[in-house]
Amino acid sequence: MTFEQLYESHKGIVFNLALQYVQNTEDAEEITQDVFVSVYQSIDQFKEQSSISTWIYRICINKSLDHIKAKKRKKRFGIFTSLFYEDSSDLRYDLPNIDHPGIQLEQKERLTYLFSCINQLPDKQKTALILSKIERKSQVEIAAIMNISPKAVESLVQRAKTGVLKKMNLNE
Repeated sequence: MTFEQLYESHKGIVFNLALQYVQNTEDAEEITQDVFVSVYQSIDQFKEQSSISTWIYRICINKSLDHIKAKKRKKRFGIFTSLFYEDSSDLRYDLPNIDHPGIQLEQKERLTYLFSCINQLPDKQKTALILSKIERKSQVEIAAIMNISPKAVESLVQRAKTGVLKKMNLNE
């Protein structure tokens, strides 16, 4: 399979998965680009211990989590900077801005709230929940992607659901 074929067959999946993490099309496009740059640069290191799709999912999850962490660092730096500099008007501290194609306007507020609760979960719980409930992956597929046991996946998904429900109930 050529790189172009690999890109064409996986770009939609990668974009959608990244979008579940960042809830912003521009960021998801950037992550998608980063994923395929990484795939291109390291395709010769792929050991075929898992499927190519599983390998690409892992890269996408890692790039998405790295992107989120970088944004949090930038936000913390912005808060710190705003304490010492008066002109920090370009800094924003708000809930995730859902820019997801196909979402109707009246659902946007509820979805923003739901994703703000999901975004507060630990990385592994968030990943398991997104792969299970949004990407509709089986426990076996998630276990392969996350490199953990199916039982661990079940536990992570359950804790994630419990965590999201608690956060939603506390904020109502």
